[in-house]
This record gives sequence, structure tokens and C-alpha cells, in this order.
Amino acid sequence: MGSSSDKLFNRERTIHEILGGNIDVMLWRKKNVSVGIVTVTIASWMVFEAFAYTIFTLLSSVLLLLLSILFLWSKSASILNRPSPPLLEFQISEAMAEEASIWLRIHVNKLLQVSYDIAMGRDSELYIKVAISLFLISLIGSLMDFQTLCHTSVLVVMTVPAFYERYEDYIDGSIVFICNKAKELYLRFEILAFSENKKLC
Repeated sequence: MGSSSDKLFNRERTIHEILGGNIDVMLWRKKNVSVGIVTVTIASWMVFEAFAYTIFTLLSSVLLLLLSILFLWSKSASILNRPSPPLLEFQISEAMAEEASIWLRIHVNKLLQVSYDIAMGRDSELYIKVAISLFLISLIGSLMDFQTLCHTSVLVVMTVPAFYERYEDYIDGSIVFICNKAKELYLRFEILAFSENKKLC
């Protein structure tokens, strides 16, 4: 490991510490799970793209298949005197519904307060952040559809941190070198522009 000055943003912590410590799947330390996630992501993208499925079509097909299997299982179990499928009765309790509504109300109120502050011109820095974020979202949205974006995001999350952790020293060294060269170029340009302005005066 190099010194912190050779690291990107002069950081001293590892990528594992920065991302929270519980990212073994992202860093491919649990290889079976990581390979499974990448395989399922690629396979689902191929199903969506090659067979022109949409998320609703796939969901309804899977639910129809699941309900049909359970229905036939329970009917055949009653005819053959076998046990019914072991299913729990799912219900949303009143406490769960209240907790979800409180959580939703708090977050919607925060969003409304932020929107109000931006609309009233109270927080210029927040306005710039939100405007840049919305611009980037619209730009990415114009380049690809939502399903492709989700699949691409999963693949990026599963590959970039592991690749960066493996080649951290090379990547940091290259980026620091490029940044230093860019600063030198900027200083030369600034000196050149300053001398040209001095000649004109």
C-alpha cells in the first residue's frame, strides 16, 4: 500500500471500510452468491431483451404458474388424502400498516419541505444539486430504458468495487498522475493567458 497522498482523495481507509464492511458479495468474497447474482442479472436481461418481455408480463406469468401449481397441488391433495401445500396465511397487521404510513408521511413531508425551500429560493446550493441530479437522470433516461438501467446498475455494482479493490494502487496512481498533469497544464495555460493579457495592456 502506498501513502495516503498516493490515494484518491488522500484517503486512508480501504474500499471495504468506506463501503461499510458488509459488502462481501460486491467484493466477490462470497463467490457463489456473486456469480449467482451476475448470472441471474444477465439471464433476466436476455429474457427481457431477446423475448421482448416486460416486467409486468414476466411477473404475471410467474404468478400464474405459481398459483396454478398450488391450486393443482391442493386439489390433488384433497383427492389423494395427502397434506395441503404448507403455506402461511399472509396478512398485514394494523401495526405494520401504521408504521409504514408514519414512515411514508415523514419522508413525503421532508420531500415537500425541500421542494418548498427550493421554490422559495432559500437554498441555492440544494437547488444546484437537485437540478444537476435531475438533469443526469433525464440524460441517462434518454439513453436507455429503465430495465436496461437496472440491469446495468447491478452489473456495475457487482464489478467496479471488486475491480477497484484488486487494482487499487494502479488505479489511484494513474488518477493522481492524470490529475497532477491536468493541474500542470492548467497552470501553464493560466501563465500563458496572463502573459498575453499583460502584452495587450
